Amino acid sequence: MKAARTRVTDYAEVSRTAPGTDAARDEYARSRRAHWDEVARELDKFTGLGGSYHRRLEQVYRHLIPPGERVLELGCGEGDLLAALKPSVGVGVDFSEGMIRRARSRHPQLRFINADAHEIDLDEQFDFIILSDLVNDLWDVQAIFDRLSRFATPRTRIIINTYSRLWEPPLALARKLKLGRPVLDQNWLTVEDIAGLLRLSGGEVIRQWEEILLPLPVPLLAPLMNRVLVKMWPFRLFALTNFIVAQPKQLQAAGPEPRVSVIIPARNEAGNIENIFARVPEMGGGTELVFVEGHSADNTYSVIEKAIAAHPERRSKLFRQPGKGKGDAVRLGAAEADGEVLMILDADLTVPPEDLPRFYEALRSGRGEFINGVRLVYPMEKQAMRFANLVGNKFFSLAFSWLLGQPIKDTLCGTKVLWRRDYERIAAARAYFGDFDPFGDFDLLFGAARLNLKIIEVPIRYRERTYGETNIQRWRHGWLLLRMVLFAAGRIRFV
Repeated sequence: MKAARTRVTDYAEVSRTAPGTDAARDEYARSRRAHWDEVARELDKFTGLGGSYHRRLEQVYRHLIPPGERVLELGCGEGDLLAALKPSVGVGVDFSEGMIRRARSRHPQLRFINADAHEIDLDEQFDFIILSDLVNDLWDVQAIFDRLSRFATPRTRIIINTYSRLWEPPLALARKLKLGRPVLDQNWLTVEDIAGLLRLSGGEVIRQWEEILLPLPVPLLAPLMNRVLVKMWPFRLFALTNFIVAQPKQLQAAGPEPRVSVIIPARNEAGNIENIFARVPEMGGGTELVFVEGHSADNTYSVIEKAIAAHPERRSKLFRQPGKGKGDAVRLGAAEADGEVLMILDADLTVPPEDLPRFYEALRSGRGEFINGVRLVYPMEKQAMRFANLVGNKFFSLAFSWLLGQPIKDTLCGTKVLWRRDYERIAAARAYFGDFDPFGDFDLLFGAARLNLKIIEVPIRYRERTYGETNIQRWRHGWLLLRMVLFAAGRIRFV
């Protein structure tokens, strides 16, 4: 996105001379501005113990925000966190003139604005908006959340971290001993308070978790407590800071209906092909069927060829998979698809194609950014899923919900829907996890979670197969899934 101009480059005089409608608010802002200006003057002499805490915050934020993004930080202080993210466009805002002077001196490659966050007016939008240890110091948190929509697109992520109330006494003691930066009276908002204020502003929490048990640089112990134990019960209850990733106010989708590509991996599915052409509905601005045949033992490939010739009214493509596994087939299909919306539909038709418009509407309306089918809500037909498979799916749904930080009831439902632009972002970051997933489901789920996409599940009625046999091998693939959970834990949860 091309950068737009900032309407005003420095708000110091504007914010100080603007008429106040509330004398108490004006005094609140004046006292805090004076306080942080004094802190800025004393920072070169400050020898507290907060360095380890701030370094850990930087690590967490770097995991959440890749380099090269457009980032706005409100309450930026000296700008060290913003600089650590290596943004393509980095804008820091702070109402302390002393802090802004320090930030400009320390990080001249970034843009810093002296302004009250309640009044700032920028004519540009950002990929990420950060409020780090800020909400507890604001006069009107909801007013700030309302204002953020001006600088956000529906794809922007708002990231907030804030102290836990449990740490109020030890932090007060640290400040009394001059081991922490002095602060004025705090709001001490809970996670539930912040989530409620976001909802009032039209936003929504995507995920929330805890960080930092030991804010001191103790070798071996600090990494164990801050990377592993803090993510587990009951240790997480005693974490120092809460993280929230939120979505801004969503606007109704406008413009032309997007085109849809239905990617259909097909191996030994000759008997289902004609039903696919008959039952997959037209959606959006037009629907294409992208078949990827996977070295079938039957005549699946030739049956698809004949069906394409027999249905010239349907836009269809056929490719022969070069590798093995459904994941490989999905990647080829996505590379060859033309639509702005990508859908994955298993050729066994255990997920009814007639349900696909519900997935489309959930994506198009903005209610979700990654739409996952769930088979475990409605009763299934008798032979649709064996009991051992059902138990395994329940177990992995719990494991992956904890792992990804969003509720996932069904990890292996073959139907998943997302925007092409998000698929391309997942594919571009695939090296972070590696080529580990023959199914393709976890590659997409892990990638969506790492990008903080909003995952929504659509319940479907799972049907029995009418042709062929499943390609899933319960015990071998179950062991593989368990290995994936352990592998991904180190890449997503324990970072």
